[in-house]
Amino acid sequence: MKNRMLLVVSLVFLMTVLTGCMEYEQAITSESEGFWNEYIVYPLSWLIVHMADWLGGSFGLSLIAVTILIRFAILPLMIKQTKSSKAMQAIQPEIKELQAKYSSKDQQTQQKLQQETMALFQKHGVNPLAGCLPIFVQMPILIGFYHAIVRTREIAGHNFLWFELGAPDPFFILPLVAGITTFLQQKIMMVGMPDNPQMKMMLWMMPIMIVVFAFNLPAALPLYWVVGNIFSIIQTYFIKGPDLKKQPATATATGKAGGAKKK
Repeated sequence: MKNRMLLVVSLVFLMTVLTGCMEYEQAITSESEGFWNEYIVYPLSWLIVHMADWLGGSFGLSLIAVTILIRFAILPLMIKQTKSSKAMQAIQPEIKELQAKYSSKDQQTQQKLQQETMALFQKHGVNPLAGCLPIFVQMPILIGFYHAIVRTREIAGHNFLWFELGAPDPFFILPLVAGITTFLQQKIMMVGMPDNPQMKMMLWMMPIMIVVFAFNLPAALPLYWVVGNIFSIIQTYFIKGPDLKKQPATATATGKAGGAKKK
Protein backbone atom coordinates (compact mmCIF):
# COMPACT_ATOMS: atom_id res chain seq x y z
CA MET A 1 0.00 0.00 0.00
CA LYS A 2 2.83 2.37 0.88
CA ASN A 3 4.54 1.71 -2.46
CA ARG A 4 1.30 2.29 -4.35
CA MET A 5 0.72 5.62 -2.61
CA LEU A 6 4.28 6.66 -3.46
CA LEU A 7 3.69 5.64 -7.07
CA VAL A 8 0.50 7.70 -7.33
CA VAL A 9 2.09 10.79 -5.76
CA SER A 10 5.16 10.46 -8.01
CA LEU A 11 2.97 10.00 -11.08
CA VAL A 12 0.89 13.08 -10.32
CA PHE A 13 4.07 15.12 -9.84
CA LEU A 14 5.59 13.76 -13.05
CA MET A 15 2.47 14.44 -15.10
CA THR A 16 2.22 17.96 -13.70
CA VAL A 17 5.80 18.66 -14.77
CA LEU A 18 5.44 17.02 -18.18
CA THR A 19 2.23 18.85 -19.03
CA GLY A 20 3.80 22.21 -18.41
CA CYS A 21 2.48 24.08 -15.40
CA MET A 22 3.42 27.39 -17.03
CA GLU A 23 0.74 26.79 -19.70
CA TYR A 24 -2.06 27.30 -17.19
CA GLU A 25 -2.03 30.99 -18.08
CA GLN A 26 -2.25 30.30 -21.82
CA ALA A 27 -5.67 29.92 -23.43
CA ILE A 28 -6.16 26.64 -25.27
CA THR A 29 -7.16 27.07 -28.93
CA SER A 30 -6.97 25.13 -32.18
CA GLU A 31 -3.66 26.92 -32.77
CA SER A 32 -2.04 25.57 -29.58
CA GLU A 33 0.99 23.44 -30.39
CA GLY A 34 2.50 20.35 -28.85
CA PHE A 35 1.25 16.78 -28.45
CA TRP A 36 -0.30 17.50 -25.03
CA ASN A 37 -2.26 20.51 -26.27
CA GLU A 38 -3.25 19.15 -29.69
CA TYR A 39 -4.34 15.64 -28.75
CA ILE A 40 -5.52 15.85 -25.13
CA VAL A 41 -6.31 19.36 -23.85
CA TYR A 42 -7.81 20.94 -27.00
CA PRO A 43 -10.13 18.00 -27.86
CA LEU A 44 -11.49 18.13 -24.28
CA SER A 45 -11.87 21.92 -24.50
CA TRP A 46 -13.65 21.52 -27.86
CA LEU A 47 -16.00 18.98 -26.29
CA ILE A 48 -16.83 21.33 -23.38
CA VAL A 49 -17.60 24.24 -25.74
CA HIS A 50 -19.72 22.21 -28.15
CA MET A 51 -21.52 20.41 -25.33
CA ALA A 52 -22.48 23.86 -23.99
CA ASP A 53 -23.92 24.71 -27.42
CA TRP A 54 -25.94 21.49 -27.38
CA LEU A 55 -27.20 22.28 -23.85
CA GLY A 56 -28.53 25.74 -24.58
CA GLY A 57 -25.33 27.66 -23.91
CA SER A 58 -24.91 26.46 -20.31
CA PHE A 59 -21.25 25.81 -19.54
CA GLY A 60 -22.22 24.58 -16.05
CA LEU A 61 -24.35 21.79 -17.51
CA SER A 62 -21.62 21.16 -20.08
CA LEU A 63 -18.99 20.62 -17.36
CA ILE A 64 -21.31 18.21 -15.56
CA ALA A 65 -22.11 16.28 -18.75
CA VAL A 66 -18.48 16.05 -19.96
CA THR A 67 -17.28 15.02 -16.48
CA ILE A 68 -19.81 12.17 -16.46
CA LEU A 69 -18.86 11.15 -20.02
CA ILE A 70 -15.17 10.99 -19.09
CA ARG A 71 -15.91 9.02 -15.93
CA PHE A 72 -17.93 6.51 -17.95
CA ALA A 73 -15.08 6.28 -20.48
CA ILE A 74 -12.54 5.32 -17.80
CA LEU A 75 -15.00 3.15 -15.84
CA PRO A 76 -13.62 -0.15 -17.24
CA LEU A 77 -10.16 0.88 -15.99
CA MET A 78 -11.55 1.65 -12.53
CA ILE A 79 -13.29 -1.74 -12.39
CA LYS A 80 -10.08 -3.48 -13.41
CA GLN A 81 -8.10 -1.54 -10.80
CA THR A 82 -10.61 -2.41 -8.05
CA LYS A 83 -10.63 -6.12 -8.97
CA SER A 84 -6.83 -6.19 -8.98
CA SER A 85 -6.74 -4.50 -5.58
CA LYS A 86 -9.22 -7.03 -4.15
CA ALA A 87 -7.19 -9.94 -5.57
CA MET A 88 -4.03 -8.60 -3.92
CA GLN A 89 -5.85 -8.18 -0.61
CA ALA A 90 -7.11 -11.77 -0.76
CA ILE A 91 -3.59 -13.20 -0.87
CA GLN A 92 -2.10 -10.82 1.72
CA PRO A 93 -2.21 -13.48 4.50
CA GLU A 94 -0.16 -15.87 2.34
CA ILE A 95 2.30 -13.09 1.47
CA LYS A 96 2.76 -12.31 5.17
CA GLU A 97 3.38 -15.99 5.87
CA LEU A 98 6.13 -16.01 3.23
CA GLN A 99 7.66 -12.84 4.67
CA ALA A 100 7.70 -14.39 8.13
CA LYS A 101 9.19 -17.60 6.72
CA TYR A 102 11.96 -15.75 4.90
CA SER A 103 12.55 -12.98 7.42
CA SER A 104 16.33 -13.06 7.13
CA LYS A 105 17.80 -10.06 5.31
CA ASP A 106 20.61 -11.93 3.52
CA GLN A 107 20.56 -11.83 -0.26
CA GLN A 108 19.95 -15.53 -0.83
CA THR A 109 16.92 -15.58 1.48
CA GLN A 110 15.47 -12.45 -0.13
CA GLN A 111 15.87 -13.99 -3.58
CA LYS A 112 14.01 -17.06 -2.35
CA LEU A 113 11.27 -14.81 -0.98
CA GLN A 114 10.91 -13.09 -4.36
CA GLN A 115 10.71 -16.45 -6.15
CA GLU A 116 8.08 -17.79 -3.74
CA THR A 117 6.09 -14.55 -3.99
CA MET A 118 6.08 -14.64 -7.80
CA ALA A 119 5.01 -18.30 -7.68
CA LEU A 120 2.15 -17.27 -5.38
CA PHE A 121 1.08 -14.57 -7.83
CA GLN A 122 1.10 -17.09 -10.69
CA LYS A 123 -0.83 -19.63 -8.65
CA HIS A 124 -3.68 -17.18 -8.01
CA GLY A 125 -3.43 -15.43 -11.39
CA VAL A 126 -2.57 -12.10 -9.80
CA ASN A 127 -0.51 -9.44 -11.56
CA PRO A 128 0.88 -6.96 -8.98
CA LEU A 129 1.30 -4.33 -11.71
CA ALA A 130 -2.24 -4.67 -13.06
CA GLY A 131 -3.59 -2.21 -10.50
CA CYS A 132 -1.04 0.42 -11.54
CA LEU A 133 -1.69 0.38 -15.29
CA PRO A 134 -5.17 1.97 -15.04
CA ILE A 135 -3.67 4.82 -13.02
CA PHE A 136 -1.14 5.54 -15.78
CA VAL A 137 -3.97 5.72 -18.32
CA GLN A 138 -6.40 7.73 -16.17
CA MET A 139 -4.06 10.45 -14.95
CA PRO A 140 -3.29 12.08 -18.34
CA ILE A 141 -7.03 12.16 -19.13
CA LEU A 142 -8.05 13.68 -15.78
CA ILE A 143 -5.17 16.19 -15.72
CA GLY A 144 -5.92 17.06 -19.35
CA PHE A 145 -9.55 17.76 -18.45
CA TYR A 146 -8.35 19.93 -15.56
CA HIS A 147 -6.19 21.89 -18.04
CA ALA A 148 -9.11 22.18 -20.47
CA ILE A 149 -11.34 23.72 -17.79
CA VAL A 150 -8.70 26.23 -16.68
CA ARG A 151 -7.60 27.22 -20.17
CA THR A 152 -10.96 27.41 -21.97
CA ARG A 153 -11.63 31.12 -21.75
CA GLU A 154 -15.32 30.82 -22.72
CA ILE A 155 -16.05 29.13 -19.38
CA ALA A 156 -14.96 32.10 -17.25
CA GLY A 157 -17.60 34.43 -18.65
CA HIS A 158 -20.63 32.32 -17.71
CA ASN A 159 -22.76 31.84 -14.59
CA PHE A 160 -24.27 28.64 -13.24
CA LEU A 161 -26.74 28.41 -10.35
CA TRP A 162 -25.57 30.99 -7.78
CA PHE A 163 -21.92 31.39 -8.86
CA GLU A 164 -19.72 32.59 -11.70
CA LEU A 165 -17.72 29.75 -13.25
CA GLY A 166 -14.65 31.96 -13.61
CA ALA A 167 -14.60 33.22 -10.00
CA PRO A 168 -14.51 31.55 -6.55
CA ASP A 169 -17.87 30.58 -5.05
CA PRO A 170 -18.92 33.68 -3.03
CA PHE A 171 -20.78 31.58 -0.45
CA PHE A 172 -18.09 28.83 -0.19
CA ILE A 173 -20.76 26.16 -0.70
CA LEU A 174 -18.98 24.36 -3.55
CA PRO A 175 -15.62 24.09 -1.70
CA LEU A 176 -17.35 22.57 1.34
CA VAL A 177 -19.37 20.14 -0.79
CA ALA A 178 -16.17 19.23 -2.67
CA GLY A 179 -14.44 18.47 0.65
CA ILE A 180 -17.37 16.40 1.98
CA THR A 181 -17.72 14.36 -1.22
CA THR A 182 -13.94 13.79 -1.32
CA PHE A 183 -14.12 12.42 2.24
CA LEU A 184 -17.07 10.15 1.41
CA GLN A 185 -15.43 8.94 -1.78
CA GLN A 186 -12.24 7.98 0.06
CA LYS A 187 -14.18 6.46 2.96
CA ILE A 188 -16.16 4.14 0.71
CA MET A 189 -12.98 3.21 -1.18
CA MET A 190 -11.38 2.06 2.08
CA VAL A 191 -14.19 -0.39 2.89
CA GLY A 192 -12.83 -3.92 2.93
CA MET A 193 -9.20 -2.76 2.96
CA PRO A 194 -6.82 -3.53 5.85
CA ASP A 195 -6.19 -0.80 8.42
CA ASN A 196 -3.44 1.53 7.31
CA PRO A 197 -2.39 4.63 9.31
CA GLN A 198 -1.24 6.43 6.15
CA MET A 199 -4.57 5.86 4.43
CA LYS A 200 -6.43 7.11 7.51
CA MET A 201 -4.30 10.25 7.50
CA MET A 202 -5.04 10.82 3.79
CA LEU A 203 -8.75 10.32 4.52
CA TRP A 204 -8.69 13.62 6.43
CA MET A 205 -5.84 15.45 4.69
CA MET A 206 -7.20 15.22 1.12
CA PRO A 207 -10.63 16.78 1.87
CA ILE A 208 -8.97 19.59 3.84
CA MET A 209 -6.58 20.30 0.95
CA ILE A 210 -9.44 20.24 -1.56
CA VAL A 211 -11.45 22.75 0.52
CA VAL A 212 -8.46 25.09 0.93
CA PHE A 213 -7.66 25.01 -2.79
CA ALA A 214 -11.31 25.37 -3.82
CA PHE A 215 -11.75 28.54 -1.74
CA ASN A 216 -9.45 30.42 -4.13
CA LEU A 217 -10.01 28.62 -7.45
CA PRO A 218 -12.62 29.43 -10.11
CA ALA A 219 -15.90 27.69 -9.24
CA ALA A 220 -15.71 25.60 -12.43
CA LEU A 221 -13.01 23.43 -10.83
CA PRO A 222 -14.77 22.55 -7.54
CA LEU A 223 -17.90 21.90 -9.64
CA TYR A 224 -15.86 19.37 -11.62
CA TRP A 225 -14.54 17.82 -8.38
CA VAL A 226 -18.03 17.55 -6.86
CA VAL A 227 -19.51 15.85 -9.93
CA GLY A 228 -16.49 13.53 -10.25
CA ASN A 229 -16.65 12.60 -6.56
CA ILE A 230 -20.38 11.85 -6.67
CA PHE A 231 -19.85 9.67 -9.73
CA SER A 232 -16.98 7.85 -7.97
CA ILE A 233 -19.10 7.27 -4.85
CA ILE A 234 -21.91 5.71 -6.90
CA GLN A 235 -19.45 3.75 -9.02
CA THR A 236 -17.60 2.38 -5.99
CA TYR A 237 -20.88 1.48 -4.29
CA PHE A 238 -21.84 -0.77 -7.19
CA ILE A 239 -18.34 -2.22 -7.69
CA LYS A 240 -17.83 -2.88 -3.97
CA GLY A 241 -21.48 -3.74 -3.26
CA PRO A 242 -20.82 -7.14 -1.60
CA ASP A 243 -18.03 -5.71 0.59
CA LEU A 244 -20.23 -2.81 1.71
CA LYS A 245 -23.05 -5.19 2.67
CA LYS A 246 -20.66 -7.38 4.65
CA GLN A 247 -19.25 -4.42 6.59
CA PRO A 248 -22.05 -3.98 9.19
CA ALA A 249 -22.23 -7.73 9.77
CA THR A 250 -18.46 -7.88 10.26
CA ALA A 251 -18.53 -4.99 12.70
CA THR A 252 -21.39 -6.64 14.65
CA ALA A 253 -19.58 -9.96 14.78
CA THR A 254 -16.42 -8.25 16.00
CA GLY A 255 -18.37 -6.45 18.69
CA LYS A 256 -19.99 -9.69 19.89
CA ALA A 257 -16.64 -11.47 19.94
CA GLY A 258 -15.18 -8.62 21.99
CA GLY A 259 -18.10 -8.82 24.42
CA ALA A 260 -17.74 -12.59 24.80
CA LYS A 261 -14.03 -12.25 25.65
CA LYS A 262 -14.81 -9.66 28.33
CA LYS A 263 -17.29 -12.05 29.94
